[in-house]
Amino acid sequence: MTTLPDMTPAELKISAARDPQPPAGLSPEARVLWLIKKGEWDAAHQIAQDIETPIGSWLHALLHLIEGDLANARYWFAEAGRPVRKPAQIGDLWEEIATEILG
Repeated sequence: MTTLPDMTPAELKISAARDPQPPAGLSPEARVLWLIKKGEWDAAHQIAQDIETPIGSWLHALLHLIEGDLANARYWFAEAGRPVRKPAQIGDLWEEIATEILG
């Protein structure tokens, strides 16, 4: 994955709140997280669908959780090999994924 080397989850969130476009050089995974924070779930979903890795499945699970499609979210959590989360955990899950991606 290619991301800005010094971008933290907090900086990614700030960018989504402030900037009209994601920072140049973000990996597709980090771009999905940026778009989620921007509230652009359809665009994030389109990118996540093309990430055919466990991280892509994890992102896909997060998106379905946000959308309230819990059955689909459970499927994608299983595909990612990750524990199922509840809608109340969306913020924590975003942080967990961002920490792993941007680590």
